[in-house]
Amino acid sequence: MIDHLATMLNGLPDWMRQGFVALVAGAAGALVALAIHRVMFRVLQRITARTASQSDDIIVRHIRRPTRWAFVALGIVLAARQAPALKDFWDSISGFVMPLLTGWIAIAILNALVEAMTLHADITVEDNRQARRRRTRLGIFGRIITFVIVFLVVALMLFSVPGVAKVGATLMASAGLAALAVGAAAQPALKALIAGFQMALTEPISIDDVVILDGEWGRIEEIRTTYVVVVLWDQRRLVVPTNRFLEETFQNWTKTTSQLLGTVMLYVDHTIDVPRLRAEYTRQIEAHRLWDRRAQVLQVTDCKEMTLEIRLLMSAKDGPTLFDLRCALREGMMDYIRREMPEALSRRRTQQIAPVDITPSPALAELFSARRSVDQS
Repeated sequence: MIDHLATMLNGLPDWMRQGFVALVAGAAGALVALAIHRVMFRVLQRITARTASQSDDIIVRHIRRPTRWAFVALGIVLAARQAPALKDFWDSISGFVMPLLTGWIAIAILNALVEAMTLHADITVEDNRQARRRRTRLGIFGRIITFVIVFLVVALMLFSVPGVAKVGATLMASAGLAALAVGAAAQPALKALIAGFQMALTEPISIDDVVILDGEWGRIEEIRTTYVVVVLWDQRRLVVPTNRFLEETFQNWTKTTSQLLGTVMLYVDHTIDVPRLRAEYTRQIEAHRLWDRRAQVLQVTDCKEMTLEIRLLMSAKDGPTLFDLRCALREGMMDYIRREMPEALSRRRTQQIAPVDITPSPALAELFSARRSVDQS
């Protein structure tokens, strides 16, 4: 077909004829490749639709776009065998296109695998510690591998340029200066990369962990190689550098388990009937749906000048549940004291004493009289 087309264009200049043949050959190769790609992925979509697993659907969806362009490149390569001008053109750009397509496909497959494995790490269940750890590691390692792939792709694209290869050889000859220059320039990136590895291995935090940072209560929403996003209780986002979780102190309420203990402090009168109050606390907490039945204690923890300090200890499955449980029991116990034990409400005691005699002494009375006389004169 290419030879027949070249024969028909014999009347044109050589450069125009070769360019036209290369354009037609490249377009034909790309169209055929696109048609084959479309048919292939329609078949794959029908096959994956019949399976119960979602992993194959995710993989097919992620690799569809990069493989489409890879098929186009393959069609152009096959067509270039019949068109010398197209082959020369492809040879001049293949050093950029092939690493780019290869890296794109590799990143697409990596993202598909990470997303598919994330599906099996369900963090909506009550005991989700292992699932959160798995998601954290998948996210961190996925971003690190993506960074490595992008770095290699850029390196391959640059080394396809002859001038860059010569510069690289010159730099290698002066390895000391090159190492210092590269180390200084890449210090922030390398530090973030090492911090990401350390976060994945030591696991000071995981996705959905409850943390207290700068006095703020929040959950870990996203872990990047350079920063961590914390969702605060009022829906604000706190963006924190990754190194802070490795170098500074913070509270992690769900490091090993999401179960927590909490307290409610009551300040009542010294005359309160503590056993009666303890029985009421036991009744209320055992009837409450948020209590996980691990711990419940009422203790007198202090005796102040005006009040008696009573601590209500309780437990719940996680931080938000514990907060709601504490609020509910604080309200319930104070309502019971107000209705059934009003004498136990804290009060300020005063003792009435005899009036103070403020009659002045004779000497003081005489002094006041003399002062009054002076003022009148």
